[in-house]
Amino acid sequence: MNYAAAQQPPTPLPQASHQAAQPRVSTLRALARLIPFARPALPKLIGGAFLGLGAAVASLIIPLVLQWAVDGPIASGDRTLIVWATLGVLALGIAEAAFVFLRRKLVLAPAAAVEYSVRQAFYERLQRLPVAFHDRWQSGQLLSRMMQDISSIRRWLAFGSILLLVNLLTIFIGMGLLFRWHWSLGVVFIVCSIPIWVVGYRFEQRYGVLSRRSQDQTGDLATSVEESVHGIRVLKAFGRGGHALSQFTRRAETLRETEMRKAREVGGVWFWYELVPILAMGACFITGVWLAAHDLLTTGELVAFFAMAAALRWPLGSLGFLFSFLIDTRTATDRVFEVFDAELTVRGPEHPKTIEHARGELIFRDVHFHYPDAGSTEPDLINGLDLALRPGETLALVGATGSGKTSITTLPTRLYDVTGGAVTLDGVDVRDLALEDLRRRIGVAFEDPILFSATVRENVLLGRHDLEPSSPEAEQVLQDALAVAQAGFVSDLPQGLDTEVGEEGLSLSGGQRQRLALARVVAAAPDVLVLDDPLSALDVDTEALVEAALRRVLASTTALVVAHRPSTVALADRVAVLRDGRIDAIGTHSELLRSSAHYRHLIAGIEREHPDNHPDNHPDEHSTTHTEEVRP
Repeated sequence: MNYAAAQQPPTPLPQASHQAAQPRVSTLRALARLIPFARPALPKLIGGAFLGLGAAVASLIIPLVLQWAVDGPIASGDRTLIVWATLGVLALGIAEAAFVFLRRKLVLAPAAAVEYSVRQAFYERLQRLPVAFHDRWQSGQLLSRMMQDISSIRRWLAFGSILLLVNLLTIFIGMGLLFRWHWSLGVVFIVCSIPIWVVGYRFEQRYGVLSRRSQDQTGDLATSVEESVHGIRVLKAFGRGGHALSQFTRRAETLRETEMRKAREVGGVWFWYELVPILAMGACFITGVWLAAHDLLTTGELVAFFAMAAALRWPLGSLGFLFSFLIDTRTATDRVFEVFDAELTVRGPEHPKTIEHARGELIFRDVHFHYPDAGSTEPDLINGLDLALRPGETLALVGATGSGKTSITTLPTRLYDVTGGAVTLDGVDVRDLALEDLRRRIGVAFEDPILFSATVRENVLLGRHDLEPSSPEAEQVLQDALAVAQAGFVSDLPQGLDTEVGEEGLSLSGGQRQRLALARVVAAAPDVLVLDDPLSALDVDTEALVEAALRRVLASTTALVVAHRPSTVALADRVAVLRDGRIDAIGTHSELLRSSAHYRHLIAGIEREHPDNHPDNHPDEHSTTHTEEVRP
């Protein structure tokens, strides 16, 4: 299998208030990208357009009826025909209103269905995109695209697109009918309307830039709110609420200025779209009176002409609003498809392999890795690492701060892909396994635990989608995992296992969150456990209880444990020392104390940070060395 394409770093994507540097396609081509989503709704949307056109035709027939009434029944004084003419106008008005009602009723549900499908696809894309993508993108930018931009697309499909199409057709049909009475009236009206199209073209050029800027700045503002809410404890603790407010105010002011510029542009185009039809009608009035005075136009034709011109005033006047709506939607579509177009650098294989006999053997073979946004001249963070975890073995990974320990934990589950070499699970390259299968076999517990706005039960059983949450098997798995993590505190919560833990689990203490995160990875029952210092937030007594229970789990499970604490080293059968992106030494704790000066230095530093909790307080079968042997 060729992995070269998968290893290329993704193209940088916009984070803040600036437009992506990419060729700008026409508005119609940009909006055409929505067709795959809108296809199921197209029949009803087209039906809505025909209903809207029917309403427009009904309004355009009224001037013709008026012409007949003025030149016929009114001129002759036939009251019966006058009544019929009046009823005809009334019927046409009712028909117009009925068409409008049916149009709205027909298109609203399909447009909402399109919004749903786009939003579902967008969320699914966010789930599939690699971690590197999320590292670069502000969450507020993604949130504004998910909510505001997709809603704009729905409103355009249900309202703006149909109204723009119908109004343009109404204008062209109406202008054609103007020639029915006298060619000079039609020519005068069209010539006087030319400024509308010139103003509209110039408006699109300026407003498009402002629309994009505004929507990006809205994303920046959403990011500010999100960061302030998530970091409210820090802001309050340091008394920096005023500082956060000033930053928010600056961004809000920037957005306000952009919105004001947009408003001025829209106000300017509205001015012309209101003024030009009035001037056109004035010029046509003078022309029509002159024609009527010279018997070139009847009174009924003159009345019908001005009724038609009045009917065209709203379609012409609405173009400013509809063009700005069109541009906003085009910008929203561009922003949504920036996410859809983002490269999937971590893909499942086209023909995935399977592991016939799971043993839990994890091997790093000449692994190289650097983050996608690292410069080409930067050395690899992981530089030729070779490491083998035997089935059922617990191996602790020790290294100085910034040595790449946590980065290594992201490679087995392909949160990031290696840039060289390979990681294999039971002899199969992890890139040859289906992502779902791989991540079911390898479980990860991160140092910074993340919980979801869900119940304790749902959080702990997150990785067991093979079990029904209410089944006896799920209940047993749940209780066993909580027992290993010493998470008995859940029984004291208001609703026990059904207690909602709140956003990111912030209603719980750090130690409680960490224990539930540990229970989650234990409940997943993977073949391999990757633990990034999962006990860092626990007190000494609780940590000792968790370690005792965790040893029973690790006895039959392969585990790679990043060690930031002496007690974590005590869990391991062997210890690997990471230095300069490679394994510098490997062996038992006691062997490395004798043979590796760098390891002794690392352990001495760890013990200074945790003087009451070091490996010799948790002796294993290999350890016979006392702390007196440790040298800084």
